[in-house]
Amino acid sequence: MVEPLHIFVSDVHLGINDDTAKAREARFLVFLRNLPKETAGLYLLGDIFDFWVEYRDVVPRGSVRVLGELAALSDRGVKIYFFTGNHDYWLTDYLRDEIGLEVICESLIVREIEGKRVCMGHGDGLGCRNPFARLLFSAIRNKWLVHLLKSIHPWPIFRWARKWSSVSRNPGNRSKYIFKGKDSDFYRYICKFGEAREIDYYIFGHVHLQLEMEVESGGTLYLLGDWAEGASSLNLSGTNIGFGASPNMS
Repeated sequence: MVEPLHIFVSDVHLGINDDTAKAREARFLVFLRNLPKETAGLYLLGDIFDFWVEYRDVVPRGSVRVLGELAALSDRGVKIYFFTGNHDYWLTDYLRDEIGLEVICESLIVREIEGKRVCMGHGDGLGCRNPFARLLFSAIRNKWLVHLLKSIHPWPIFRWARKWSSVSRNPGNRSKYIFKGKDSDFYRYICKFGEAREIDYYIFGHVHLQLEMEVESGGTLYLLGDWAEGASSLNLSGTNIGFGASPNMS
């Protein structure tokens, strides 16, 4: 009997304004089109789009082929979960109603998948002790601020969002995405989080690094890489978990 397969990806950054944009989208399209038939769940763990600002009647242009593939997967019965990241948090109901995705806005959730307790999310802001960064994370998720900004015409908001999304790629900000292992605030947070819970797997993105490590309070941490030069995914079935191979681009 074929086991149901659950696949996790993060940080594709579709629509990114650099020379990797077309290659990223091409890789992700091949990945989606070649998902195994036994795929039961696809977990998009944040920053799938480099920015997503959605109004009631207006959504960002681009990524049409990707949205079409996601809709086709949903139509064939694949359950798709879209976790909001720090680049694609500002959405309403378009991806849910038009594409068929289940949108999850919580910083993390714990669910049982094929008999395993899985803690997952994008990963931004968890355990962060930097006051400025904490203020920024709070502002991104403040519903009143979001409503206020959406009262402005889409033209300046879209241009501001594209400008803001590129800030993290500036050389001076790259150090913020270096994962420091057991010395990181994020690791300390999930280690503390797991003390009162029995977690088998922690699955997150955000730091653009593919990595597997044991958590002192129990369980295994899997960090997903980004899609700048390759494809990073994690596959979970009832008996196995492991990183997937890059899709065949031929």
